[in-house]
Amino acid sequence: MTNPYSTLTNPANGIALLRIAQGSLLSAHGLLKLLIFTPAGAAAFFESLGLPAFVGYLVIAAELLGGLALIFGYKTRLVALALVPLMIGATFPHIANGWLFSNSGGGWEFPAFWTLTLIVQAILGSGAFSVDNTQLANQTATPATI
Repeated sequence: MTNPYSTLTNPANGIALLRIAQGSLLSAHGLLKLLIFTPAGAAAFFESLGLPAFVGYLVIAAELLGGLALIFGYKTRLVALALVPLMIGATFPHIANGWLFSNSGGGWEFPAFWTLTLIVQAILGSGAFSVDNTQLANQTATPATI
């Protein structure tokens, strides 16, 4: 009899796919701010929202470092939860634009959805192919600590 969890139907693989997709998108957004908008441009944008300029630099760091941590599955639960306030903060500037992200200026649906996926990731843990699971294999722990 074949183990049904040894193939693509293994929930750990789906969890890993979610984690890697989130990390890739966050890293891409961080790189966009770093290489295209420039850190000074990102800082000026955050100032235009009424926030201190240094928030732009913090967001770049959070997106790049958090994205890489998610891609590799390092401290996944902690990183996903730490990124939730970032996504909530990204939601607020879009509220006045309406729900659909295709609206002028972008609506709030995409950052709100992203917030929820980070919460789900924190609940699910790292999934397969992660540093967390490699570290866990070297310890005696329960799956709930992944």
